[in-house]
Amino acid sequence: MNEAYSNQLIYEKSPYLLQHAHNPVNWFPWGEEPFKIAKEKNLPLLVSIGYATCHWCHVMERELFEDPDLAELLNANFVSIKIDREERPDIDSIYMKAIQAMEQQGGWPLNVFVTPEGIPFYSGTYFPPEKRFNLPSFTDVLIFLTKTWINEPEKIKKQSEALATAIRESSEREANTETTESLGFEGENKAAHLYQSHYDNLNHGFRFQPQNKFPPSMGLSMLLRHYRRTGTASSLDMTKSTLRAMKWGGIYDQIGGGLSRYSTDHRWLVPHFEKMLYDNSLFITALIETFQVTENPEFSDYANDALSYIDKDMTSSEGAFFSAEDADSEGVEGKFYIWSKEEVESILGRQTSSIFIPFFNITKDGNFEQKNILNQTRTYKELAKELGLTEDTVIAELSSARKKLLQERSKRIRPLLDDKVLTSWNGLMISAMAKTGRVLEDADRIAKAEKAMKFILTNLKTPEGKLLRRFREGEARYNGYLFDYSSIAVACLELYEATYNKDYIIEAQDLMHVVEEKFSSEGAFYETAVDAEKLIVRQISGYDGVEPSGNSNAALAFLKLGAYLANPNFIRNAEKIFLAFNEDLEERGVNSSFMMQALHLYLGGLNEVAVIGKKNDPSTKEMLKTIRSKFFPNAIFAFSFEDEAARNSVDVPLLAGKKITHDKVTAYVCRLGSCLAPVNSSEDLINLLKYEEN
Repeated sequence: MNEAYSNQLIYEKSPYLLQHAHNPVNWFPWGEEPFKIAKEKNLPLLVSIGYATCHWCHVMERELFEDPDLAELLNANFVSIKIDREERPDIDSIYMKAIQAMEQQGGWPLNVFVTPEGIPFYSGTYFPPEKRFNLPSFTDVLIFLTKTWINEPEKIKKQSEALATAIRESSEREANTETTESLGFEGENKAAHLYQSHYDNLNHGFRFQPQNKFPPSMGLSMLLRHYRRTGTASSLDMTKSTLRAMKWGGIYDQIGGGLSRYSTDHRWLVPHFEKMLYDNSLFITALIETFQVTENPEFSDYANDALSYIDKDMTSSEGAFFSAEDADSEGVEGKFYIWSKEEVESILGRQTSSIFIPFFNITKDGNFEQKNILNQTRTYKELAKELGLTEDTVIAELSSARKKLLQERSKRIRPLLDDKVLTSWNGLMISAMAKTGRVLEDADRIAKAEKAMKFILTNLKTPEGKLLRRFREGEARYNGYLFDYSSIAVACLELYEATYNKDYIIEAQDLMHVVEEKFSSEGAFYETAVDAEKLIVRQISGYDGVEPSGNSNAALAFLKLGAYLANPNFIRNAEKIFLAFNEDLEERGVNSSFMMQALHLYLGGLNEVAVIGKKNDPSTKEMLKTIRSKFFPNAIFAFSFEDEAARNSVDVPLLAGKKITHDKVTAYVCRLGSCLAPVNSSEDLINLLKYEEN
């Protein structure tokens, strides 16, 4: 960073934009001004998109955007815009489709050259300062495009028109005229089979990429549902082994906790060290659901370990959750996280080192740039047997060592913390926390989820009921997207099942009414509201990539609310989403793994369970333990004490007319308001929630 330069980004709040605020490039934030200038001067625009913790974004800045000579060339011939993709996922998604239409691999930084009308005509990701990696130098690209813009305008026009057409075609989704009878579990079965065929029996996880492995947490949650319905052991085994491999691998921070974005190898050993809130949210959810299925405390311990990292490093004083931590510190990727054998021995001493070093596979030569990424390949019990120690001794020594190394590591220069608060990502973590707190009966964990929700509803929701996208340094900004509304609605519903506070049902209902009003199409729902900024296309998406799509969350929210509120219109909204993406769900379910979970709830019967209990009653506590801790992905649950049921049923109609029978806690299992005979024991309730067909 050179303070001698400054540009229009100095007025922004985004950490990513502020990183570029003192480049010699004359950057503008996205807005009317740069396009107006481009039209007046007849110049093309560079739209450069990234995010604060993006390693290759940092590389490109150091190599190119801090170079005064390169900046002079760029400033003379282009109008340059910087975008934080996490603040403006709508723009990012549109221009990512452009690079994909050009049959290039997408990623960040995303650099797109567009006309003054915003239509792309050329794009790429990372460009080097000199020609290498079979890539042209950025200078050569700029010179080529400048000459083409001046001398061959028809070529630019033809390319931009072709890309605009491709973007529109890939962004639209027509309403499906099929009936709901076309919806079935075939897609889930095919997806489970595809996961099986790509399963890495040696290292676990799935080989979908030639080299990298991304955390498949949403897919694992889908496989748990497949196991629950069919009893297919491989679906559960793949889930358990993959979660364990990620937790044991270098992709997980063995000292401070938290999952990195992806592994650069198939062994889960060498990560891309940045940590994202959404990855950890989905990982925690898969872990706690696996605990529900297996009752193996290994997985709840893993979930709590990851949550401790969120508490320690990713939570604001007001209770909201930050977005990410960078991979780099002092300009070097991974430097904060790696250790030499000598360092570890010096800090821990001989006795503890003799346990810690073999447990985390530390060697003199290291496994990453002559140092060590800590990773686990054996259990406490196995190491104890090897060393002739008790398992308790091994556990105690490792716990003590971890604390000492964490304290020592805290003296290092930390990677950048992207401390902006994103609404949708907070929704994912609130859901994970609420579910974990409910399953483990952890009141403190539930309280933390509630505190985060209070922050969102206080700071990112307007008095008119509109959600905003991002909060940082006192500023809430950008209209919320479909994912923001639906993610917070789903989180509210998770909080309802954790607390039985009907206010969360009301809040979720209000949010999804806004979705109906502002995001509707004839089929699925638009990513942006009807009153949002008009871009070159208004997109509809159901793709569950590294995070769930807005439509996937919306389907889940509509289904659950429809059941709680006896609202068939909400359920019909979910059906419209499923039908719009039915081909994807049937044939490409791996790419729709969160929507598949919502569809599973629907096809599994959408059982509406209302439990009426008695205060200070052991049988009520037992029933509550059953519905709170066990895995019922085909049901939603409402609860009230008998003396409050009538009042609560005003806002939760599922509770209406439900009473205690035989002077015992009573559970009603209903579908679309039609209820089976009530039952008074957990065993009978579990039997009623079995799947009708496998």
